[in-house]
Amino acid sequence: MSHYKPYPAYKDSGVEWIGRVPEHWSIAPLKIVAQVVNGATPESGNPDYWDGDIAWFTPADLDNENATELAEPRRKITVDGLASCAARLTQAGSVVLSTRAPVGSVGVTATPSATNQGCRTLVPVSGVPPRLLAEALIAARSELTLRSNGTTFQELSTDSLASLRLPLPPRAEQSAIAAFLDRETARIDALIVKKTRFIELLKEKRSALITHAVTKGLDPNVKMKDSGVEWLGEIPTHWLVAQLGKISIARCDGPFGSGLKSEHYQPDGVRVIRLQNIGWASFKDGNEAFISHEHWQDVLGYGHEVLPNDVLIGGLGDDKNPLGRACVAPANLGPAMVKADCYRFRLNKSRAVSEFIALALSATARSECGYLATGATRDRLNLGLASARVVALPPRNEQVGIVASLDRDTACIDLLSEKTERSIDLLKERRSSLITAAATGQIDLRGEIA
Repeated sequence: MSHYKPYPAYKDSGVEWIGRVPEHWSIAPLKIVAQVVNGATPESGNPDYWDGDIAWFTPADLDNENATELAEPRRKITVDGLASCAARLTQAGSVVLSTRAPVGSVGVTATPSATNQGCRTLVPVSGVPPRLLAEALIAARSELTLRSNGTTFQELSTDSLASLRLPLPPRAEQSAIAAFLDRETARIDALIVKKTRFIELLKEKRSALITHAVTKGLDPNVKMKDSGVEWLGEIPTHWLVAQLGKISIARCDGPFGSGLKSEHYQPDGVRVIRLQNIGWASFKDGNEAFISHEHWQDVLGYGHEVLPNDVLIGGLGDDKNPLGRACVAPANLGPAMVKADCYRFRLNKSRAVSEFIALALSATARSECGYLATGATRDRLNLGLASARVVALPPRNEQVGIVASLDRDTACIDLLSEKTERSIDLLKERRSSLITAAATGQIDLRGEIA
């Protein structure tokens, strides 16, 4: 922000979150700048009220970071639905603000619309650019949060919102600031989109690199043979196809039933490994859960135990965490056990390397487990089906070499991804700082508009 100049003279705004403002700016409550319109929800069970032509926005339609254009909501209501409740239709170019769960998400409507009770629509008075009002509300997000209250979730009342005091530049400057923010935030957003896509490409490259290595090996000139398994395709001629159960010396799943519930958890003791700990070829720490040694012994019995270097498989999946993903239990795990829908395999060390098997199982999880999974509402893999999973198995020394090679190559990709993610965070910080500085008059933009 250093290349932008401040205004020649400032005064105290009298509002803590705003601080100083340009001397010729004024401070006004929101109710002077815009009309505040409440939202409501038609009766959910009445089909005559839903799937109509009226845009109906909720907090889920809003971006929690940026003031986005609101065109197509997740749901629409009918004319009868609008008439049946306290929601009101407002003009395009209005500002929608979420006032509960979460407070402070903002959007500008591109079409006439209404909202549910989790939002307020702010219809700017004549001459006030909707974009400037939206960005001012983003700058005031921390103040909006402070004004919220509630025991189960935060909610901002209409009165608290209407009394929010905002900086108000002269009309000509309002348009200039709004145009400047439109231009500069669009540039930043375009960079964020490019960098985000770059990270996605890196993830795809990482996944493809691993899949090729654990199914084809590292030698591009090796002779190949048909594996006889659709999702493996051809494999090197000296490799085997082996079921996971055949290369394991022990296996178990977690206890089902009432013997292990969240109320049994305590700050330390025996670590309970849950689905959220089993990542795609990586063990995920965080949100640790423990039970007492006594509960493990007396109620659950000493089954279900996990030792370092065991292979862990997720028996439930979703869009972000594929069914059948696998990882290796870390060396510093301590006393541990698996929970229900988590499976532990202890491998025959003379035949299989745990890191290689976890990579191989994760790489083929989506393709293989689609054939094996059971469950009507959520993909599920039982212990027997997990044991029946197959991997392309090279000699043990080759497994070690593949793991070492992938460690090197994926580390480079991961480092590049981390650097790109940090640059995205910096761009978001710059965007936020620019909006706050422009909306509160910390920088003089009168000469910046071409």
